[in-house]
Amino acid sequence: MRNSLSLPTIPAFILPPLVARLGARLPQWPHSVNLALALNAANKLGVLPQETLQELEGRSFRVTVLDTGMVADFTYRLGTFRPILVALDKPDLHFTARLSAFLQMVSRQEDPDTLFFNRTLSIEGDTELGLRVKNMLDALEWPRLSWQGLRPTFLKG
Repeated sequence: MRNSLSLPTIPAFILPPLVARLGARLPQWPHSVNLALALNAANKLGVLPQETLQELEGRSFRVTVLDTGMVADFTYRLGTFRPILVALDKPDLHFTARLSAFLQMVSRQEDPDTLFFNRTLSIEGDTELGLRVKNMLDALEWPRLSWQGLRPTFLKG
């Protein structure tokens, strides 16, 4: 898949096991809060298709990043992504991958299908919901970022 954000190519990498061991010992709720904030920001930018979001209403999700020890639980309710601060027993949908795979997917360098069939991305839970989310990820259209006017004042001439 073509990298539509014009970012450098993200290689498939694995963080040292020590990172995951340390990360798993840290509180996980900040990850849930930050992921919910990022998803809400993407929604406000108009990146997320509203018709698909309506289908996510009331559903719970977990994202596990294997090589960082990070687990983020969140839900979509009343038009907003909300963090779940107490770990879920069983979310409706659970994505598991290494950090590099998630970065490749978000940057559109790799599509979810390729990552899934290469066994780089694991998806567990409600199959129909997983397909909806996968199609939503495939349809993401990130806005083009313009660097015009973003130079610091002291560089403008």
